Amino acid sequence: MGDADPDENEGHSPHLVFLVTEDWFFVSHFLPMARAAREMGLRVTVITRVRDHAAAISAIGARVVPMQAERRSLNPLAVAATLRALRRILCRERADILHCVALRSIVLGSLAAPRGTPVVHALTGLGFLGARADAVGRAARAGLRHFLRIVADGPAARFLFENEDDARMLGFDPGDPGKVAIVGGAGVDPAAFPAASPEPSPSLRIAVVARMLWSKGIDLAVEAVGRARAAGADVTLSLYGAPDPSNPRAVPEITLREWGARPGIAWHGATRDVPAVWQAHDVACLPSRGGEGLPRTLLEAGASARAIVTTDVPGCRRLVRDGIEGLVVPPDDAGALADAFIFLANNRDAVSRMGQAARARVEGGYTERHVMETVKSLYGELLGQRT
Repeated sequence: MGDADPDENEGHSPHLVFLVTEDWFFVSHFLPMARAAREMGLRVTVITRVRDHAAAISAIGARVVPMQAERRSLNPLAVAATLRALRRILCRERADILHCVALRSIVLGSLAAPRGTPVVHALTGLGFLGARADAVGRAARAGLRHFLRIVADGPAARFLFENEDDARMLGFDPGDPGKVAIVGGAGVDPAAFPAASPEPSPSLRIAVVARMLWSKGIDLAVEAVGRARAAGADVTLSLYGAPDPSNPRAVPEITLREWGARPGIAWHGATRDVPAVWQAHDVACLPSRGGEGLPRTLLEAGASARAIVTTDVPGCRRLVRDGIEGLVVPPDDAGALADAFIFLANNRDAVSRMGQAARARVEGGYTERHVMETVKSLYGELLGQRT
């Protein structure tokens, strides 16, 4: 079905409601899912904290309902107030499907949704819950498993994961089509990312495009490039991204500026032209410490036919196979990361070959259209069940 006017058949079209903490996050990752719902003729509403991206959401025919909720706040009074406000909104919206995006929205939506509402719980990565291997991490994951099974689960609940590891970690069978769906992250439009080779350069030009968080391993990339250059490898590193002030794991700006002053390293801040970044670089890097779903930056780099260096953590290792689309190294190991950079600097044919394999990998199952078809099937199943 083609796109429908948002006011057409207002009282008859099924209503899909997204719950997501930030409008920028929805625009950067979930517009394809909203477009898929519009193709099905569904009315779409997005409940979110509105910053600067409401117009981009409205442009695809979705309504935006503002809701204030600070991601970092654990104040019980603030959480209770958020729940009361969300409960009022959801009772008014009367969703035929509620699609909760990321962990905080899953918790809030599970507690606030009217009884019997079909719900899609989209786990976009486990953050520190997935990255921490200590007792705190294990206890937190056990608590989350209990919550999902006791509170969030039910006959009309479905769980959407971006990698199989997260599903297993939380006690779900990734092969259970009646409960679980796996999508290739946010998906990517390969047509938006030209796969042309960059201009030749004697240096191996490496880029990290990500939020500047310690959990992304930005410090590891900086250290590894320093080691590789000290060993005689001609490598440079460009960092593209800004600290996230709402995230306690943000790298301070003063640290980023200090790194950017080191030889062979530049911090450029956030970029609005990611395709141009990959056009100017040879290799993509994301040395994540874990907690990823399936990083969009790797999808965009792969679509641009760039070799990828990443770590052996859930999500990253789902897309990148060691020696095929790039190199996969142990997490939190700057020495292994430096060795990967040195290898690629001395094997430029491998860089080109891995880049072409990465493009084929993305085209084979990680495009926006792949994601859209998966969620259309999921929405159709839930709507049929409710009927």
